Amino acid sequence: MVKRYLSVITLAEALALVENSFQAVPGVVRIPVTTGAVGRITAEPIFARFSVPAIHISAMDGIAVRSADTVGASEQNPVTLPDAARVNTGNIVPPEYDAVVMIEDVWVDDETYTVRKPVSAWQHIRPVGEDIGESEMILPSHHQIRPQDVGALATYGVTDLAVLNVRVGLVPTGSELVPAGVVPPPGKVVESNTLMAAAVLEGAGAEAHRYPIVPDDYDLIRDAARRGVAENDILLVSAGSSAGTRDYTADIIRDLGEVLAHGVAIKPGKPVIIGRIDEKPVIGLPGYPLAAATVLREIVLPLVARYGLPTCEPERVAARLTTSLQSDIGTDEFVLLSTGRIGDRWVAAPQSRGAGVQMSAVRANGYMQIPAQKEGAEAGETVAVRLSVPRAEAEEAVLITGSHDPALDHLADLVRPRGVDIHSTHLGSMGGVIALKKEECHAAPMHLLAPDGTYNTYYLERYMPGADLVLLCVAERQQGVISRDGLGFDDLPGRTFINRQRGSGTRILLDHCLAKCGIDPTSIPGYGREATTHLAVALAVRTGEADAGMGVYSAAKALGLQFVPVATERYELVMHRAMLDDPRIAALVETVSSEAFKQVLRDLGGYETDETGVLRELQG
Repeated sequence: MVKRYLSVITLAEALALVENSFQAVPGVVRIPVTTGAVGRITAEPIFARFSVPAIHISAMDGIAVRSADTVGASEQNPVTLPDAARVNTGNIVPPEYDAVVMIEDVWVDDETYTVRKPVSAWQHIRPVGEDIGESEMILPSHHQIRPQDVGALATYGVTDLAVLNVRVGLVPTGSELVPAGVVPPPGKVVESNTLMAAAVLEGAGAEAHRYPIVPDDYDLIRDAARRGVAENDILLVSAGSSAGTRDYTADIIRDLGEVLAHGVAIKPGKPVIIGRIDEKPVIGLPGYPLAAATVLREIVLPLVARYGLPTCEPERVAARLTTSLQSDIGTDEFVLLSTGRIGDRWVAAPQSRGAGVQMSAVRANGYMQIPAQKEGAEAGETVAVRLSVPRAEAEEAVLITGSHDPALDHLADLVRPRGVDIHSTHLGSMGGVIALKKEECHAAPMHLLAPDGTYNTYYLERYMPGADLVLLCVAERQQGVISRDGLGFDDLPGRTFINRQRGSGTRILLDHCLAKCGIDPTSIPGYGREATTHLAVALAVRTGEADAGMGVYSAAKALGLQFVPVATERYELVMHRAMLDDPRIAALVETVSSEAFKQVLRDLGGYETDETGVLRELQG
């Protein structure tokens, strides 16, 4: 019998279920002020143990006096004081005095002091309790402790304090899992979901406790769940929430308690389980990392907030979407984005929507929600982007859209200390030209071979006539056949192949070479299979999925593969000339021209750097 989800409810219904099904009473622990207090939430009001200052002290360097002795003093009638005492800032003011005169206003003659203006009582004296009085409240309950609070608490005699504590247990399940730090053998994967969940929860002020990996055994998982519920306020069980034959989480929650919902209409994250054991919430996380991340953000954090821990609402910007997105009616879909500011507007480029592609989350700096009532979003539409980084960091983003090259990653590393955050989207050279034409990227990397044997300018003049452009040479690089056995062009017919996408410069070069050699593409099995990066081509070859592919030498070298060169091509970043006035682009141009970047290219191999950093102009 095929398992199915118990029920599928909307995201709004899931949040209402979380809101109404649990008492959400946090624990309370005492912690020292000096260790880990910042960010925690006070569980009760905190009061000063003593007054500060604890006695009257001088606020100035000067003399302590009786204010009555200064009455009538003036420039015409200076008064020599019968009694006074020298004090410095912070000194105790003797009880017989009630004021301090700044030393600058005193004429000192041996041991006598003369003043030329009167002072009022308590002038320049910090009285007892001026800062805070004994038993006065320092902080109320449910206050998030800040760095300045820690210093004040210590000053006022507080050594430890009671804070809210929400303990969340994390149970990873799956016989295919190995711990982080272990290189997984074939068929195994590193368990990372609970590591990510712990970071999310601790960032929200919760205490996360990760348990050892539990293999796919019903009794073992049930025992782990029972222990996790007993030892924590909330339990998250990672994986086992789908409908496979070894997905036990829903049955175990039902065995020990109650399944409130199995399946929420969100993407990614539909298999999530919301359950209750011993009146405590138990959440079954999907196994795919991006699905788990969505559930953590959209369901678990609102649950944690009910315990009194604050969750920050992400800042939003309105951005123009670069690519149309289709979505299923009835499902709230969350799409990761690379967002950047171009001129006076924001642009958002979608990342891969695969639930298992963790690098999409690493590359993204924001996300958008496609509501359940919409079928998607159109390219050019203005969408609400929720930033996953501070706005200032998002404004450092430089969107580079077009041809892929491994050198771009190294360029991003070199330019990052200068306040530039490169976000690359690999759409191929022609995809980059189109994005540049629509002003949806800052720069487009390209290497398009023209019929006359030149690179790039032919296509720019054709597709962007009249545009005022500049081309920055990254390098002249070697393209060729990547294989395990040193295959050349003549060997390709009958060999399985992995191709680059249509519109990419590599694909155009391949087709040019095939035509020149008289080779029919249909004679090459796999010619229609496409990859979006040179490294993806090299990986397919190394794993045996393909015998050969077309790519750059640096990708072959990185994976220890054979390389037969075919052509040396000019790889350039094209941008609107006005972009050169942008400090981010200026930093990018300087970095490309630097000796440090040229050395990186030489170390990668397959690049000629004589033209690296050269700017060409293409005026309309």
